[in-house]
Amino acid sequence: MLRVAVVGSGPSGVYTAQSLVEQTAVPGVRVHVLDRLPCPYGLVRYGVAPDHEKIKSLQGSLRAVLEHERIGFVGNVEVGGAGGVTPARLLELYHAVVYCVGAARDRRLGVPGEDLPGSFSATDFVSWYSAHPDAVPDGFVLEARSAVVIGVGNVAVDVARILARGPGELRPTDVPEAALGALAASRVREVHMVGRRGPSQAKFTTKELRELGAMPRARVEVEPADLALDPAYADPAGLPAVNRRNVEVVRGWAEAGGPESRERVIRVRFFLRPVEVLERAGRVAGVRFERTVPDGAGGVRGTGAYEDVEAQLVLRAVGYRGVPLEGLPFDAARGTVPHAAGRVLRGGVPSAGEYVAGWIKRGPTGVIGSNRPCAKETAGSLLADAPALARRRVADDPLATLRAWGHRPVEWPGWLSIEQAEAALGRTLGRGPVKIPDWSGLLAAAGQD
Repeated sequence: MLRVAVVGSGPSGVYTAQSLVEQTAVPGVRVHVLDRLPCPYGLVRYGVAPDHEKIKSLQGSLRAVLEHERIGFVGNVEVGGAGGVTPARLLELYHAVVYCVGAARDRRLGVPGEDLPGSFSATDFVSWYSAHPDAVPDGFVLEARSAVVIGVGNVAVDVARILARGPGELRPTDVPEAALGALAASRVREVHMVGRRGPSQAKFTTKELRELGAMPRARVEVEPADLALDPAYADPAGLPAVNRRNVEVVRGWAEAGGPESRERVIRVRFFLRPVEVLERAGRVAGVRFERTVPDGAGGVRGTGAYEDVEAQLVLRAVGYRGVPLEGLPFDAARGTVPHAAGRVLRGGVPSAGEYVAGWIKRGPTGVIGSNRPCAKETAGSLLADAPALARRRVADDPLATLRAWGHRPVEWPGWLSIEQAEAALGRTLGRGPVKIPDWSGLLAAAGQD
């Protein structure tokens, strides 16, 4: 019987586990899906915006996989890091290990003032309103009247939308109570979402973009001068379908404008590159941008003309990078683990029993569904190697060994107890289920106090 550990319980990890147990070429494969957190689902729980109920409903599909009789969820077990299980020791417990650890670090701007109080990564902000237990409580929106979101992708859209939502719109979601209270008290009335390239090259998906224009309390504004710089804006017919639809949405905003009566405004700006986060009295006071223009080769170049945008809150949403996991090889330039069809390469040679899937394999690209073919490829490589892998001697009871090593795994019943505790918390607040935002609360709910 082949025993496999999948490290990471987000979509790539769950889809990998599903591919392994639903195939018939190697019968009886058993999978433990390990996670550092006591909760499953990865970015579906802690990265999808709380007002995106349809996407968050994907948890139901992931749940069905994790309830398979030959799959076990094993939370509260860190792999790598101080006190974590090393990759080498994991191979003492399982015939094969698949790392689906994502891309956890945000990209930096690399400009002066980036670390001023009031300047954060969008990752930090998303973790806060998503109740991630590692989130640092911070007064993100305290005293801020204007916010700048740097980036023109879906994360930037999510962040801008949450800043412009009213408390009545967020109360039905699972936003933690402290974040809900802070957002309800927010004085932010202007949100600037700024990208260095034009609307024809932005990384939005059209559905996300349209949601900005459908918000009841906020209007969207665009600058005609920005749009005029995009050579594809006037005639987008030759663009890929998604980019063409994005341009059409932006054109609709430019032509129609928004009702002035709405209390908040989202200003979508293009062809501006951040060069400095401005400071006043030791805190963020705004962002200085350089005007860019297309360079004729698909990129942009600076013009030497500058524009300052006032803000007391700056959130960068310019992409993610994978982080090294101690004990695994890492390609620092790509932010991925080197591999061949999912097989981890050590010195250019496949490492017996070690595999990768998801963003740590291919980089932070694609949507949630992109993880399915990625996981399937890796599972196929593992299954092709199964005859050799099955000959390795491994521990009879991996969970007992983990406990003997000092770990306190949270299994599926513990996660169900967390779910019940979050439902009960919501009832006491007159809301639906509300996430528990801290480690002690999660572990207590799981019976680990």
